[in-house]
Amino acid sequence: MPLDLSSRALHIGILQTDRVREEFVDRHGDYPDMFHDLLLDAALAARMPAPTFRDFDVQHGDFPADPSECDGYVITGSRDSVYDDLPWIARLSDFVLALHKQRHKLIGICFGHQLIAQVLGGETRAAEAGWAVGVHASRTTAAPGWMRPHSDGFALLSSHKDQVTRLPEGANLLAENDFCPNAAFTVGDHILAIQGHPEFAKAYSADLMAFRRDLLGETVYQRGVDSLNLPIARELVGQWMLAFLSWQDTGRLVEEGESV
Repeated sequence: MPLDLSSRALHIGILQTDRVREEFVDRHGDYPDMFHDLLLDAALAARMPAPTFRDFDVQHGDFPADPSECDGYVITGSRDSVYDDLPWIARLSDFVLALHKQRHKLIGICFGHQLIAQVLGGETRAAEAGWAVGVHASRTTAAPGWMRPHSDGFALLSSHKDQVTRLPEGANLLAENDFCPNAAFTVGDHILAIQGHPEFAKAYSADLMAFRRDLLGETVYQRGVDSLNLPIARELVGQWMLAFLSWQDTGRLVEEGESV
């Protein structure tokens, strides 16, 4: 069934935390382009008004002046780690806390997923299992009202070595898989975090794996390439993202002195 959660076009801020390698941009676009395409396609499929976007290159100091500039924000993936001692990561962490305090809509993807967990008191570490690349399938563990159409599982492209090893207090597990037990989670009705990459196309995943072939090792590389024959739930997860951003948040502000 098509989603019908909003009669108003969303204005979405893309918080860009990395750039696509220069040699790949002509073919695949940059990371904000990928999210624009994902969410525009999802809006069309869900018969929702097409969202508009504002891109913020937070890696190079471009931040919203105020959370109210956009209806919600999406943090992209990055080759950096959330525990790296970089000024822009510290500033982005402060912005995540500000959004959380105001119960402002926020979605984190890959690096964004890991940063949200770390900032709110969880833990992100390099996975003992090593790299996750190619298609990875997850099982859903909850069915919130915005997750329509519901599915017991979904598969997305992955490209990460770090992962969330402990959820923040008060977070609700949304999806899990054997490689990444904390594959997605929510905090209240205002934060959604997903480890996989709904914005990736298979062609980009293939090029990224080929570039990292020596780093990944032949076994991991070949397994990832072979997995590209499997279907992915790009459109479905894109619809969930729009539905989440459209879902009315009835939560109050965090009161002074409360833990965030």
